Amino acid sequence: MGEYTSSTTASAASMRGGLIAAIFLMATSAIGPGFITQTATFTAKLGAAFAFAILASILIDFVVQMNIWRITALTGRPASETANRAVPGAGYLLSVMVIFGGLVFNVGNIAGSGLGLNAMIGLDPKIGGALSAILAIGLFLSKSAGVLLDRIIVVLGILMIAMTIFVAVITNPPVGEALRQTVLPDTVDFAAITTIVGGTVGGYITYAGAHRLLDKGLTGVANLPAITRGALSGIAVTGVMRFVLFLAILGVTSSGVTLDLASKTANPAAQAFLAAAGEWGLRIFGLIFWAAAITSVIGAAYTSVSFMPVFRPMDSRARDIATVIFITVSLGIYLLLGTAPAALLVFAGGFNGLILPVGLTIFTYIGFARADLMGGYRYNRALLTLSAIVCALTWYMGIKSVGTIFAFLGS
Repeated sequence: MGEYTSSTTASAASMRGGLIAAIFLMATSAIGPGFITQTATFTAKLGAAFAFAILASILIDFVVQMNIWRITALTGRPASETANRAVPGAGYLLSVMVIFGGLVFNVGNIAGSGLGLNAMIGLDPKIGGALSAILAIGLFLSKSAGVLLDRIIVVLGILMIAMTIFVAVITNPPVGEALRQTVLPDTVDFAAITTIVGGTVGGYITYAGAHRLLDKGLTGVANLPAITRGALSGIAVTGVMRFVLFLAILGVTSSGVTLDLASKTANPAAQAFLAAAGEWGLRIFGLIFWAAAITSVIGAAYTSVSFMPVFRPMDSRARDIATVIFITVSLGIYLLLGTAPAALLVFAGGFNGLILPVGLTIFTYIGFARADLMGGYRYNRALLTLSAIVCALTWYMGIKSVGTIFAFLGS
């Protein structure tokens, strides 16, 4: 991952391909099984008022991703190395947190892939989880791993959005009421906002797209306009999927269907899709859930391993092997657990939410005070001001919720 500050060595087509790959890696990393379950749960609890929480989380996503993508591109280095240069030792701390958070989340992602195949074709969840992990391992063992990664992520991302839109049309949700409560909610639930932010832009997810840009050589001031558009597109893809999924489930709950949120084995999203379109709805849910899970397995493994070279230099083949080991360890933990990892998945989302302010603080400091790390570039002050505000907000939310988050480990 060397520095790259000129757009002349990359064709327009390769730049476009690199941006699309980064956009979908970021979006599909954010759209995992936890994302789907949380959206269904909060929609059932809050109804149309959940639209405001979605808007708030998208605005926070905008500030975080815009700054992380742009500053990473300007430094031309992975976040771990940039953090170490800004504050000695900070990169090691950030790396340990991201790798641990990614590992815990990946256990839930593999479990989600098993649940998806169970809903889709009736396969035992553990066998489905193992097969999905083996598929992801095969991807990284392939000599064409980079090309396959980009294509699979894009295809599955488009498939998820298309299938969810289909179900949203069937359920006929109260769109007007949802739009009204997007800006004028009947109730504001900060716990919902915190949970969604942690699960969709916390931990490894923050750096997934940015590190893919580095691998594609899209760095430097010359590429900044394209990178900015790419970050906006990634946020838009995630936001559209989030809002469409919300509308699909809102249509079900608004029709009088009550989703079970109390039992430990409850799967509110599966219930909503079953109520919307019967057995076919359940199969569609299984496909969406599996696609969300397998792309998150790939994204979590790829991004977590991208932080490892800060401890020891690694070439691309060594990174692929480390990624295979990472997925294998995640699978082993899942198979040993023997229980539905609902509490673990919630803990992982919360823990990744705690990681967010650590990395954002470092990058905000770099933007304000370390132009030397960005080739002397004077970073946009308006974006930095927004970053500082979001940074303070995420620290506040993290401090308020840290006890609750770690309590899930004892569940």
